[in-house]
Amino acid sequence: MSASPLLGSVDCSSRYDTTSTRRIDSGPILPLDDIDREIMEKRLLRKLDLRVAFLVLIYIMNVMDRTNVAAARLRGFEEDLGMTRNQFNTLTSILYVGYLLTQAPSNMILHRMKRPSLYLSSCMMAWAAITVFMGAVQTYHTALSLRFFIGFVEGTFFPGAVFLLSRWYKRNELGLRTALLFCGNSISNAFGALIASGILGSLDGTLGFTAWRWLFFVEGALTFLIAVSAIWILPDFPSTPSVWLSPDEQTLAKRRMEEEVATVEREGKPEENFSGLAQALMDWRVWWLGVTLHLLVSSQSFTNFFPTLSATMGYNTTTSLLLCVPPWILGTSTSFVVARHSDVTGDRFWHVVCPLVVGIAGFMIAISTMNTAMRYLSLFFMAQSPAAFVVCLTWVLNTFSQSQSKRAAAIALINLMSSTGFISSSYFWPSSWGPSYVNSYLICILTSVLCIVMCWVFRGTFPGAMKLLKPKRKF
Repeated sequence: MSASPLLGSVDCSSRYDTTSTRRIDSGPILPLDDIDREIMEKRLLRKLDLRVAFLVLIYIMNVMDRTNVAAARLRGFEEDLGMTRNQFNTLTSILYVGYLLTQAPSNMILHRMKRPSLYLSSCMMAWAAITVFMGAVQTYHTALSLRFFIGFVEGTFFPGAVFLLSRWYKRNELGLRTALLFCGNSISNAFGALIASGILGSLDGTLGFTAWRWLFFVEGALTFLIAVSAIWILPDFPSTPSVWLSPDEQTLAKRRMEEEVATVEREGKPEENFSGLAQALMDWRVWWLGVTLHLLVSSQSFTNFFPTLSATMGYNTTTSLLLCVPPWILGTSTSFVVARHSDVTGDRFWHVVCPLVVGIAGFMIAISTMNTAMRYLSLFFMAQSPAAFVVCLTWVLNTFSQSQSKRAAAIALINLMSSTGFISSSYFWPSSWGPSYVNSYLICILTSVLCIVMCWVFRGTFPGAMKLLKPKRKF
């Protein structure tokens, strides 16, 4: 969801010559080399970070619109649509089938576009509209169809956002920004539950609609408003003219990427997309990392059922949703600290393993007792394991640097393989295994251990993959 930086190439034509000059009003023409680069680079990153921060907000809505069925389940969603047996699990997994179909093609399209901001915003508007329609469904099969199309459109965002980051940031800057982006996942799990508790607790019966329908109406409308704003806020590529960057800042943005990429290629080769995809398919690291991320995602399948696990403690719907918030707030902080420490020390392996071990401890606590306090404590331990995904994703970004077309294809293919983990793992949590869910937790432990083994083998086979950066200072 990674042993050179996965950063974007730039157009190296003469019109983007990094030794080009600038004119300040009617004053003398000054070469870029005479500018205090450090000051300008800080200003560039500050501007860029403010715009990239909007990606976090979009990702929050992406996760919220994807997982709101778990909250709706607590207020009659299954009963109103007449679901039986594993139909809710199928409803959860079908979304990721849509993901699989769009991720790789979408990233290849995004790589060729000049306005990725417009593309991502349009996709966001589409899934927002479908989310609103989810609030009006009357049958299970209609809901199943809409969930598929939500995934079909949502699947464009995360690999696209990661690729966009890789086109702007250096290797030693990516880990922190990737962590900030992925923190949107934990933030969404926390505040999504908080928002859901407010909607489900206060809007039931308003205008004749049940509470779970309002959940889809409100969250879908909010997503649409954010999507419209994103058209003007999200950054495009460094080679795309931007009104929010000065000419010198734009030149510096392109130069930074040139300095990071081992082999600079020119944009616009007609065979580029196909050769990049072929190179990615032939690279064993793509498949190895894809399987590793698949196991990692499978081990974290509990995130889609977190409200259900909270409800096993016996509290009402509102309380169960509110209890989901503290574990995810702590999990968000952990992801940020772990990713930052990984960047500073240059280590990847142990920063993947340690959060997974903490998650395994949480699973074991949940297996061993039905005591309310201990099971709630186990949720705090489990919520730390997504930090491993942040570091693993940064590892993916740091692994491929041959060409930006291969980079786009590799990100999409690895993310595609990781998303298949959500399809199969949706069936790890059948209601018949509740309320203890011992079998579910055992499966999560197994997939976590296998993921650690995959990382260990890759570390031994490709030692440069896990320690890409030289430590610059102590954490």
